[in-house]
Amino acid sequence: MGMRYTTFGHTGLRVSELVLGAMTFGEQGGVGAPVEECRRILDAYADAGGNMIDTAINYRGGASEEILGELLGERRDRFVLATKYTVTRDATDPNGGGNHRRNLRRSLETSLRRLRTDHIDVYWVHIWDRHTPVEETMRALDDAVSAGQVLYVGISDAPAWVVSRANTLAQWRGWTPFAGLQVPYSLVNRDAERELLPMAASFGMSVTAWSPLGGGILSGKYDRSELSEKSRLDPSSISERDRGIAAAVRTVADELGATSAQVALAWTRRRAGVLPILGARNAEQLADNLGCLDVRLTDEQAGKLEAATGFVPGFPADFIRQTEPWVLGAAAIGMYP
Repeated sequence: MGMRYTTFGHTGLRVSELVLGAMTFGEQGGVGAPVEECRRILDAYADAGGNMIDTAINYRGGASEEILGELLGERRDRFVLATKYTVTRDATDPNGGGNHRRNLRRSLETSLRRLRTDHIDVYWVHIWDRHTPVEETMRALDDAVSAGQVLYVGISDAPAWVVSRANTLAQWRGWTPFAGLQVPYSLVNRDAERELLPMAASFGMSVTAWSPLGGGILSGKYDRSELSEKSRLDPSSISERDRGIAAAVRTVADELGATSAQVALAWTRRRAGVLPILGARNAEQLADNLGCLDVRLTDEQAGKLEAATGFVPGFPADFIRQTEPWVLGAAAIGMYP
């Protein structure tokens, strides 16, 4: 089965159902991919029909953006290029980081130069900065859109109430709203189901899911007795709960003749509007991850995987659902699938 496409939030921008994460592009600051391996990864992703690339100003100390700028070259316009700002450009500068207008402008200038482009397709606020008024951030982003330097905007790693307030302000004031939300989401971490995913669905936002393999726990590589010295996760640090989830994933993978990574990604893709971010260190890893496009989980298999997580939404979602019959009576019929 080939790559399919969807629109990015309430926009006309077409993006592929799997996003390429470029956090591994570069060897600075730990295990990553050298330039030539990055080229192989990018080419394999493009050959599979992928068109959205996710990076950030701080990934690999800036090397990720620089490598992408070099590798994309004349084919830059074939891709939906996304990067992020918030993280400090200079830890000694009080204004070197944050979501204020000044850092947005300087960060955007830096990213445009590194990426060798005159515009960013999707510009993400990387993380909530509680010291900057959300009105300032939204207006500054809208100004960047008006200037043609940014086409669409999104927000990552922020509370649902912050995102809701920001988008409501944008709607009222005629500013560009967030079309995308970026959060961690996997069988190991389903926290986003409590508030963030329902909020995104209400606003019609696309969700790009980082760490869809639970930091590597669901990749299958920690099932092996012999692990590479370059593995970024110590198997002894994996909790019993997470080992149980990984085992459930492996069982379903064996049933389907797929890999653990493919099953974990297929589960994440089942959620409407969620686009997993694939972060590979070599082209072989990427090829395995892309195989999730051919994996279809039955409701029964998905149920087994979810049961292994022990996840509950918590208050108020559980309370509302439990009390709905006597609170609403006949009016409750059909309200919740």
